[in-house]
Amino acid sequence: MQAGDVIEIDAELAVADDLTAEAMELDVRYEDEHLLILSKPENLVVHPAAGHHDGTLLNGLLHSYPELGQLPRAGIIHRLDKDTTGLMLIARSLPAHTELVRQLQERRIERVYQAIVHGALTAGGAVDRPLGRHPVQRTRMAVVAGGKPARTQYRVLERFRSHTLAGITLETGRTHQIRVHMSWLGYPVAGDRGYGGRPRPPPGCTAELAAALVEFKRQALHACRLSLVHPISGKPVTQEAALPMDMQNLLDLLRQDLRGNGETDGKA
Repeated sequence: MQAGDVIEIDAELAVADDLTAEAMELDVRYEDEHLLILSKPENLVVHPAAGHHDGTLLNGLLHSYPELGQLPRAGIIHRLDKDTTGLMLIARSLPAHTELVRQLQERRIERVYQAIVHGALTAGGAVDRPLGRHPVQRTRMAVVAGGKPARTQYRVLERFRSHTLAGITLETGRTHQIRVHMSWLGYPVAGDRGYGGRPRPPPGCTAELAAALVEFKRQALHACRLSLVHPISGKPVTQEAALPMDMQNLLDLLRQDLRGNGETDGKA
């Protein structure tokens, strides 16, 4: 190679023909020729893996948007856990994919979550602790020395007797990051059996609230806001998604419990 040389590559992306397209109802919140923003329901795996070769979001995307088979991971820019609900970003063109991955790496995509956590948080803050595989339980993540840098910001939105509705912003995007960081902080996400979020009804609460906490079988975590710069037009794009009904119902019961114990407003 010498200065001034030009390299021209006539590349053709391989189609992921080993993945099956499956009909699936998708809750699309924003769509143009370059990107999609959709709201993922609970109990849906994002990408095929061991034990989940079909029935995933990726399979549904390939059915509705066959051209995504030519993009890495069918255009999926980031993931949500199986039982985490909310907004996800999908690229529909290679230039958009390249730019959105760059924005994600440079922390220019704002991802905001709401979570119901155990314990009454007194104030907001940040957790800046590295994450890696749990040294014993390899399917779990943990705060470990030598792990990948991870930073999570949190704030109090509404406080109850023994729970808090927290607003959480990711500065990085590690596997299970919010769940691990909030557990490490001592405020695990309600319903998250894997990271300490087992049922903890407040003393003297109603049987209805106690049952709701016991029967809440997933982490109470929802991706509620997604903001980015459009990868092609350069214009701002923001979408929001209201809390799903199961989290809203649990919040209603927590509010009733608060009022029933002499307090009228738990909002920060």
